[in-house]
Amino acid sequence: TLFRSGMVDSETVMDALPLSQETFSELWGMLPVIDAEPPPWLQSGGFSSEFDQMADHNLLQQGDISSTLNNDLLAHFEDPLDLMSEAPSLATSSAVPSTEDYAGAYDFSLVFQQSGTAKSVTCTYSPDLNKLFCQLAKTCPVHITVGGPPPPGSNIRATAVYKKSEHVAEVVKRCPHHERSADISDDRAAPASHLIRVEGNSQALYDENRMTHRHSVVVPYENPQVGSGCTTVLYNYMCNSSCMGGMNRRPILTIITLETNDGQLLGRRCFEVRVCACPGRDRKTEEENFHSRKKGTKTPDGSSIRKRTIREGTETEAAPENPKKKALEEEVFTLQVRGRDRYEMFKRLNDALEIQDLIPQPELEKIKQQKTQKTRKERDVAPKKGKKLLVKDETLDSDRKS
Repeated sequence: TLFRSGMVDSETVMDALPLSQETFSELWGMLPVIDAEPPPWLQSGGFSSEFDQMADHNLLQQGDISSTLNNDLLAHFEDPLDLMSEAPSLATSSAVPSTEDYAGAYDFSLVFQQSGTAKSVTCTYSPDLNKLFCQLAKTCPVHITVGGPPPPGSNIRATAVYKKSEHVAEVVKRCPHHERSADISDDRAAPASHLIRVEGNSQALYDENRMTHRHSVVVPYENPQVGSGCTTVLYNYMCNSSCMGGMNRRPILTIITLETNDGQLLGRRCFEVRVCACPGRDRKTEEENFHSRKKGTKTPDGSSIRKRTIREGTETEAAPENPKKKALEEEVFTLQVRGRDRYEMFKRLNDALEIQDLIPQPELEKIKQQKTQKTRKERDVAPKKGKKLLVKDETLDSDRKS
């Protein structure tokens, strides 16, 4: 009573109360008991029912949110693109990637479209050179075939490396000029420094290896469509082979690999690439040079013989005489000439030809060379037109006069 009326100080009351577990029960017993009936809205249970409904609704919302979060997390970790990014690849992890073709257990291979060497083509492949010629940022279809379906979740990875051993450790990147230009391609998902891009595939993933920093682009392997025996991937090369600061005329190779979900190699194919302004012209030129080098004749020891050597050997050999031709040369003809002067002229010509036949061929060649040298000396000594040849005596006379 004293505590409720506030007539006694609260500190005095607290000091007077025993410090035990019965303190709260004694205070509760000091409060008056109220016998009032509860209000009608509480007796009808409306409030409790509404409260229970609100509680159940909140619980349902919490359950929906938790289930939604769980589903999103599962979907995130089950996304094939995320699994591809976490999988280490042998094609990009090695400091010196292998460029040897490996069909593997699934007979992995590549097929290119047949196109000629016309100047209008934007992409052409040379089977003799195993080389792809294409223009900057143009579509390059590559058809992928396998002997049997690979494991589910397999991927196709494309990596560019330099061909020569002195450059193979460097990463193939775009030149600074094309890297800064944004009007070549609208693909915002691809990093600006990546050379190879995939066209028309939203699942393409652009990867940079953490150890070697090599660039690659990965797409999920898709089974061939009904009636087709291959899967097509559209690649683009975003920098010219002659660009300064980029490839800088250094030949490059493209490595296409078939990999499992965890990065294990199933197959590998490799081909050379040249990005240029006129693929048809460059392919024709390189194929002509290749075939001209290949035409050399092989000897038993494996060395090649040049054309000049073969020609010189055939010239030194004595050709067999044709008896029919020799009989025609021995035949005598009679020519009637009008006038004495003409007769004398043709007679001298005939005598000269007869004497020429009697002289051996080496001696005749020697006489011709001596005559040529004599003519050349006379031409060099003769004064030029409009100029007087200076004589030693005249020079002495002019000096004396001066």
